[in-house]
Amino acid sequence: MHVEHLLGDESLGLRLLWAEGALLRREINGVTVTDLEDPARFVRPGEAVLSGLVWWTPEAGRDKAERFVSALRDADAAVLLAGEETHGSVPDELIEACSRHSIPVAGVPAHVMFRAVTETVYLQQWGELSRHHALPEYVRGRLSRLVARDAGPREIVATAFAHLADGAAARVLTAAGRTVAATAGADVLPAPEAARILADSGGVTVPVDADAVSPYERWYLHLPDPAAAPPRLLHEVAALLGRSQAAQARLRATARRAAGELGALLAADEADAVGVEGALRACGLPAEGPYRVLAATCAPGAGPAEGALAEVLAGAGIEGAAVGRLPDGTVFAVVPEATAGTVTTSGIGAVWPRVAACERTVPLHGGTGSPARGLKDLPRALAEARYALASARSTAPDASLLTDATTLTSLEALLTGVPAPVRAAYTRSVLGPLLDIRSASATPLLETLTTFLACDGSWARTAEALHLHVNTVHYRVGRIERLTGRDLSRLTDRLDLWAALLCRSDLDATGDRHGHSSTSRAR
Repeated sequence: MHVEHLLGDESLGLRLLWAEGALLRREINGVTVTDLEDPARFVRPGEAVLSGLVWWTPEAGRDKAERFVSALRDADAAVLLAGEETHGSVPDELIEACSRHSIPVAGVPAHVMFRAVTETVYLQQWGELSRHHALPEYVRGRLSRLVARDAGPREIVATAFAHLADGAAARVLTAAGRTVAATAGADVLPAPEAARILADSGGVTVPVDADAVSPYERWYLHLPDPAAAPPRLLHEVAALLGRSQAAQARLRATARRAAGELGALLAADEADAVGVEGALRACGLPAEGPYRVLAATCAPGAGPAEGALAEVLAGAGIEGAAVGRLPDGTVFAVVPEATAGTVTTSGIGAVWPRVAACERTVPLHGGTGSPARGLKDLPRALAEARYALASARSTAPDASLLTDATTLTSLEALLTGVPAPVRAAYTRSVLGPLLDIRSASATPLLETLTTFLACDGSWARTAEALHLHVNTVHYRVGRIERLTGRDLSRLTDRLDLWAALLCRSDLDATGDRHGHSSTSRAR
């Protein structure tokens, strides 16, 4: 099937937005459905790429479009089919990027299911193959009955490949390498190895298209041996797996709404113990602890963080957790006693980077609290997890990071969880005139203060470090004390000033609207 044949299918109603004649005559050899901002690792040469454009935002529209389309160019995609439902139309920035990189682009009307496009391509591509190249009728009947009763992927995979002569090895994997299901003939693969196989395109991989599934949870049907099963069979199985995963997603949506009600109770100023106990039971959690609580975000304002956190927990072998969203949009999870011990940096910490890599351009931040002995401790554990999350976002705003509240054991680490505007305001209040860039003496005074505190208040070591006479240090410290109203012979005042210096990064990043700035950071 050529690009122009797909676009000319009147039953789909695809709208051509940009293309050159020669590009329209290119053959399509597969379909990938993705909402990753950088999809290159999962796109094969010659494939049509279907995207709902969930990754695109008006704020950084041109840059996001450039990254996405350049990834398609690098992967040698045949055409981009862009869904119109999310934004009402295909953004102009995306069309312009496709024109720059010579990627044909067409709009997919909101009423057209992506699965219809996928099936059109594969039915055309393999429709002329002999009948034995698809699922036998009796196998298809069994699979249809399994899907109708919402059977899981293990049953579907086992049934789909059992009729093959040598029992083909097949696996259903997530992008992070977690094995969702596998045939009896498939070796058990550690998650890091499975993730590498998907990324390196070993064997044959067919993406599973399912509605309401985040990029972190998406399934991939993988066979180590490309000749073990005909392509049409694989895509039929993938379609059935998509229906199975969509059914699971609907069940998760209900469970996550129940978890959201639990989160609202825990985040309230005064938690209702009776209400919390009922909400725990509604989530399938025991009424008695201990528990562990996690909090996570994918990006400021939005992001499929529920899927990311759920995949982290599943990858760590944690079952029975309640995952939901707090009233402020933060995603959280409550993990019950049976698996609470694995919620550590050595447990989920090992899985976190692999899951974050599913969306390389979107930092995945997380925080964990110390154990909650019972339901009365849950609000405290949630507050700790949220504070640790704030610390992770402050420490690594552009990179994925998981922080455990129990590791915040220094003043510098503790301050990372304080909101940035509060840190900036504290710095201005405490350091005051020392931040005034209009004063020629402000910079040397600030440097002297930083060095004096770093040298534990030693006059001689400060003078040596700054290459000054000790009397000059005395003079400068005296001026600092007069300007700030602090006594540097007092430990409490020294701590106040040191904390203000540690908080200066927020002013360094944003500047001071009142004419203040700073030129060095606390050491």
